[in-house]
Amino acid sequence: MWIRPAAEADLPLLRDIERAAGRCFRAVGMAEIADDEPLSVGDLDAFRRAGLAWVAVERAERGLGRVVAYLVAARVDGNLHVEQVSVHPDAARRGIGRALIDHAARHAAELGVPALTLTTFSGVPWNAPYYRRIGFRTLRDHEITPELGELCRREAEHGLDRWPRECMTRPV
Repeated sequence: MWIRPAAEADLPLLRDIERAAGRCFRAVGMAEIADDEPLSVGDLDAFRRAGLAWVAVERAERGLGRVVAYLVAARVDGNLHVEQVSVHPDAARRGIGRALIDHAARHAAELGVPALTLTTFSGVPWNAPYYRRIGFRTLRDHEITPELGELCRREAEHGLDRWPRECMTRPV
C-alpha cells in the first residue's frame, strides 16, 4: 500500500469508498449516517486542487493498484482539519486509516501547522475511541476555536448532533 495525492480520475472512486465505509454505521443504529450522500465530486476536487486530498493504493504487481481509502483535509483556525477519512471495508483493519492520518500529520508539519483536528462520533468504536488510540485527545469546550465551532454548528444543522460528537486534536 502506498499513499499519493488524489488524482481527478480518483474522485468518483472516493464517493464509492465513502458509501461502502458508511454501511458499517447500520450495525450501530445509525442508518441515517449510512444513507448520507458522500461529498460531491466537485467538493472532493476542491480538496484535491488545494493539495489536501490523498489516497491509499494497494500495491499491484504491474503498475497502479486499487484505491482503497482516502483522506481530505482543510485549514481550520491554523490547524489541518481532517474533513473525511474513509477506508473501504475490504481493506479495513490493516492500518490504512492511520497511515493516511500520519501522512496528513507529516504534511501539516511541513507547512508549520501545529496540530490536526477532526470531529467525530463519541460512541462509535472506529471513531472517537480509535482516534484516542492513535494520539488524538478530546478538546474541552473552551479549546474549540471559532472556525472549528462554526464547523460543528454546520454539522449540527446537517443532523449529526443526534448522536454525541467530539472535537479532537493531535499535535504534529
